[in-house]
Amino acid sequence: MTGDRTYDLVLFGATGYTGGLTAEYLARHAPPHTRWALAGRNRAKLEAVRERLAAIDPACGDLPLLHADATDTASLQAVAECAKVVITTVGPYIRYGEPLVAACARAGTDYVDLTGEPTFVDLMYLRHHEEAVRSGARIVHACGFDSIPHDLGAYFTVKQLPEGSPLHVEGFVRFSGDISGGTLHSALEVLTDLPGMVRAERERRRIEPRPAGRRIRISRSPVPRTRVGGGWTLPMPTIDPQIVTRSAAALDRYGPDFSYGHYVAVRRLAAAAGMAAGSAAALVMAQTPPTRSLLLRLRDPGSGPTPEQRAKARFSVTFTGRVTGGAHKGQQVVTEVAGGDPGYGETAKMLAESALCLAHDDLPQTSGQVTTAVAMGDALIDRLVRAGITFRVL
Repeated sequence: MTGDRTYDLVLFGATGYTGGLTAEYLARHAPPHTRWALAGRNRAKLEAVRERLAAIDPACGDLPLLHADATDTASLQAVAECAKVVITTVGPYIRYGEPLVAACARAGTDYVDLTGEPTFVDLMYLRHHEEAVRSGARIVHACGFDSIPHDLGAYFTVKQLPEGSPLHVEGFVRFSGDISGGTLHSALEVLTDLPGMVRAERERRRIEPRPAGRRIRISRSPVPRTRVGGGWTLPMPTIDPQIVTRSAAALDRYGPDFSYGHYVAVRRLAAAAGMAAGSAAALVMAQTPPTRSLLLRLRDPGSGPTPEQRAKARFSVTFTGRVTGGAHKGQQVVTEVAGGDPGYGETAKMLAESALCLAHDDLPQTSGQVTTAVAMGDALIDRLVRAGITFRVL
């Protein structure tokens, strides 16, 4: 449906922090035949980005610049209709994201973002999934550190275990690095409206079809210490478990009974206690405008870690997979997904490679709101491995 579009992909948000890193990654790594463009509302800022990209690859000096404004539906529709894939880094998504999702769903255009906002993802399913199914659009949220290492890592782990078996998988996340202003603002948007998040999740559960004859669930059992490598754990209240279990619900390969637990792992008990206390304090402060404003002033939108800070950052996710019943009961596997700076360098890489995968690779026929494992699976893992992110059995 999108084969005759002017562009293979359009990047919306290149003048922002993570959007700029994504543009730089594409300038270095997009295949020469890729037809791509930058979109935004401020042409002068777009021209400055294009000039920076031309220093990386002189061919980028000719990149088309498209007008697109998150508050201008017509401009977003025009962008969606001229592209096979649209990438957006413009957040907080709950505030600015829906018009572009709607435009892509109408136009049959594939869409990727890096949101970690559960309310936004659930509302987009409720409002635009069916139209995307009809048009053939693949709406793929959470194509950054939320949630590619966890979604594809669980998928990779499941594939190491016997097919047709009941499975339990746990992911233990370790990471270092600083946050950008955009990430902080998006996180506070989530914390500000927890009742809205619960309502959207309940409504989605009410209408979303469940897999026939199969049981899929998130495990919320506490795991005080990691099952591999020592250290202490805390439940990680991110969007990642929902993404993993949605992949499991869509793909029979996860078996007849699949559960997933998601945890952050730290080396010392004091660090775990400090992390829990800090998270609780942020939750409380986000509920009232004066204290929320104090948190927002910690980082300005568009700001982020320096290149030197990003170079020191790392992440790893260790997965334990276990067969819980049947002929292979007790069989286990331990796997790992690892890479560099999780929030920005690797997120830009994952987001860009997701878009290139949708634009260029031979993929399963899917449509509607789908996860990375469902839409791209092995093809995206192969891309990420070639790009330097490791997927391995320990």
